[in-house]
Amino acid sequence: MPKKPTAADAQLAMQLYDLRRETEIRKARNWYGTEFWPQSADDYMKVAGAFGTQENAWLRQISGYWDMAAVLVLHGTLNEDLFLEPGIGGEMFFTLAKIHPFLKDIRERMNSPRAYANMEKLATRSKKGRELFAMIKGRVDNMRKTYAKKS
Repeated sequence: MPKKPTAADAQLAMQLYDLRRETEIRKARNWYGTEFWPQSADDYMKVAGAFGTQENAWLRQISGYWDMAAVLVLHGTLNEDLFLEPGIGGEMFFTLAKIHPFLKDIRERMNSPRAYANMEKLATRSKKGRELFAMIKGRVDNMRKTYAKKS
């Protein structure tokens, strides 16, 4: 039986939220959420390999932020059941869903077998996580098709 979230869990969840309000990460989140719609590993690699660009910095900031949050949950610092509520961790699932169809290829091409591994583990290790990920992945897949038609 999962442990009940504590006041410390709520405090940490709110601190993670506050970090997401910082000016630069807001820009990164806006770009990732509205402009970055990779259709393949090639699209991802164009940004990941474009060192020195704003988009590369934003990609690293978003992936690093959500990887850090996933690590906190995986190591028991933040209550998993609380984090898996869409209003707290849903954006992590969205972040992962956008690159998930190409993740194996991305890992191989980056020579980084653990890229996005913490997010993926958290998204797939529990029934609640798998259900939330499937729901968000379905939405992202539909949105990806819409953006592909506009391109």
